[in-house]
Amino acid sequence: MPARAGRERWVIAMKKLKHEAELFKAALHEAMKYAEERGAVEFEPSDSASLKLLYVYRLLVHDKLLQPLPEDQVGEAALRHKLAMWYARQLPEDHPLLK
Repeated sequence: MPARAGRERWVIAMKKLKHEAELFKAALHEAMKYAEERGAVEFEPSDSASLKLLYVYRLLVHDKLLQPLPEDQVGEAALRHKLAMWYARQLPEDHPLLK
């Protein structure tokens, strides 16, 4: 399989979700709750959203709840999308954020 074919799959997978911003907000909240309940971290109010995002992404990958991105594709936009997709898969099909 040529290297290009894998990249095309990635572009298709990056399809924008209709309510991606709302899904991301809810996903970050749930992922932070998961991390704190697991005892892996205690977030401070002064922690930036970017720092929280990167931490929960790495934790979810470590716990095998998310497939890792290639390191050269790890960026805030890709992580926001990945986290939103992760959360969307946990919601029931008739959830308002999925319509």
